[in-house]
Formats: sequence, structure tokens, C-alpha cells
Amino acid sequence: MSPGVKVALVPGVLALLPAYAGRVDPVAELRAVCVAAVEWLGEDVAVVADPQGLRVAEALGVSPGLGDARRQGSSLLDQRGGGPGGGFETVASATSSTNVGAASSTSVGASSVLVVANGSARRSEKAPGHLDERAAAYDSELEKALRAGDVGALRALDPGLAQELMVGNVAGFSRLGELLSPGLAPEVDYADDPFGVQYWVMRWSLPA
Repeated sequence: MSPGVKVALVPGVLALLPAYAGRVDPVAELRAVCVAAVEWLGEDVAVVADPQGLRVAEALGVSPGLGDARRQGSSLLDQRGGGPGGGFETVASATSSTNVGAASSTSVGASSVLVVANGSARRSEKAPGHLDERAAAYDSELEKALRAGDVGALRALDPGLAQELMVGNVAGFSRLGELLSPGLAPEVDYADDPFGVQYWVMRWSLPA
């Protein structure tokens, strides 16, 4: 990826949609850090998301024309568990939306990238997928890879296990393994598991 590019990770949680930001916002802290991360990215943003994540990206302001962008699932994402409609990549800006091609490319043609993905939704009995005892260990290893910039570990994520653990857009984490410089540590703005789902908000600045 080109030097100087900014990359941010936010979760694809439906609670970030405007309909949930009522008198009492259930994810006020998470919403605030996600909005700040998107603002940090600037205007020319490539989005790596599944359909739910795209809704979240739009809700966070990336971008007014993003919903009309051409969507193209890549064979790479299909192989990694994205499946039809399971993951795609698009460029959004304030004035235009254009497809950036298959996820196997390391060049996105944008100054920033927003990846919408989250950890397991099976971390507690009250979680959407109920408790799976493997979830905490899976998320722990995934977080270590994210914090350490372990691109090999991110690329090697098992899509089958991720599906069993209800990981949100595992293809997005694999894409991070292609985008980031090895060993590049992020700024970690949020790391918590409210409602039994693991969410992260992280930001990386690739060295110029």
C-alpha cells in the first residue's frame, strides 16, 4: 500500500445506526470513537465491508454516495469465507464512488481505508450467538495480531472457525493483513465486548 495512507478499523455493529441513537444511546462511547476515527481518515476513503458493515460506514458518514457505488465481491473474499455478498471493497468520496477492484490488490487508489469488522458475537450467555468457550481465546489472538501488526496471522485467519464464532467480516481482517506494514502498531481507541460481542476501534498511519 502507498506510504502515508491512513487505515482505521471500526465494528459493524447495528447499534451504530442512527435509529439506535435515541435519548439513551446504548453505545455512546463506541459511537464517539468511531465518528472520530472516520473524521481522522478524511474524505477520500476506501471501504472494506460486508453489507451490514456498509450500512454502518454510511451511518458514520462514509459517504453520501457510497450506497450507489458498484459492488464487486472478489474470489479472494469468497475463498476466505466472505461468500456471495460477504465482502467487497469500494472507494467513496464526497463527490464520487468508484470500485477499486479485487481484494487481492494492495493498492486501493485512495488516501485512507476504513475496514468494518468485529470479533466474536459469542462471548457470553447473553451474546447474540450465546456462549462459545472458544470465543475469548480467538478474540485474544486476533487482538494480539492487530496490536502487533502481525500481518501473517491476519492473513491466515480460519474463515470456518470465524463463521462458527460469528466474527463480523473476517475477510476484512484478512484484508488488513494485506494493507498494513509488518510490525506496525495501531492507536487503540476502543477495545471492549459490550453485549458479549468484541469491538475494536484502531487506527494505523503508514509511514511516509
